Amino acid sequence: MIKYIIVDDEHIAHDIIKGYCDMLPNMQLVKNCYDAFEAIFCLNEQHVDLVFLDLNMPKLKGFEFLKTLQKPLKIIVTTAYKEYALEGYELNIADYLLKPYSFERFIKAVNKAMYIPEQKIVSVDPSSNTIKSSIFLRSNKKYVQVVIDEIQYIEAAGNYTQVILSNEKISIREKISSLLLKLDSTAFIQVHKSFAVAIKHVKSIEGNRITMGKDIVPIGKSFKLNINQLLK
Repeated sequence: MIKYIIVDDEHIAHDIIKGYCDMLPNMQLVKNCYDAFEAIFCLNEQHVDLVFLDLNMPKLKGFEFLKTLQKPLKIIVTTAYKEYALEGYELNIADYLLKPYSFERFIKAVNKAMYIPEQKIVSVDPSSNTIKSSIFLRSNKKYVQVVIDEIQYIEAAGNYTQVILSNEKISIREKISSLLLKLDSTAFIQVHKSFAVAIKHVKSIEGNRITMGKDIVPIGKSFKLNINQLLK
């Protein structure tokens, strides 16, 4: 769970940011802060992963607030003033959102701040103490968080790509080549112009076919070299 605060003296800015965050899984609002002093008090009392910070605030300006922090935090600046961007990056902010900003631009900023590489997040499963990597995929006008280890294979379907998990199928409007760039190349291998498989979920390879659980994935002629390298 990503815990965040909003530091802005305008109520509408809080509404916009919270509205965007509510459309994402794994985001939890800790506190609405309307000046920097509220934020300082909150950070002293609560664990916070991410701060959405306005610059032009009463009492203590945004960058002045940043300089008071005792430990580094993930900061996304949200402001109507583009001229302070360079100073912001010199203070190691994660991103600089110029108001008004779109939901897509907002998503990019959150990914940049919290996920390395972009669009991935690493979390710990408390029940097993194991590390899980996840990725946000856009499906049907919303973003769905998918645990990468649960992806069995992906299949190109016209302008869409089908992501097949152990218990469901997700359709995303993205090319298979673009999705593969976001996945670990050591964990996924393309075996056909329309198919790529998760190596750990390969059950068997026979002739020009790969068994993935109950499904059969074809091997394309031009991708046999990939399979040969896998078998080595």
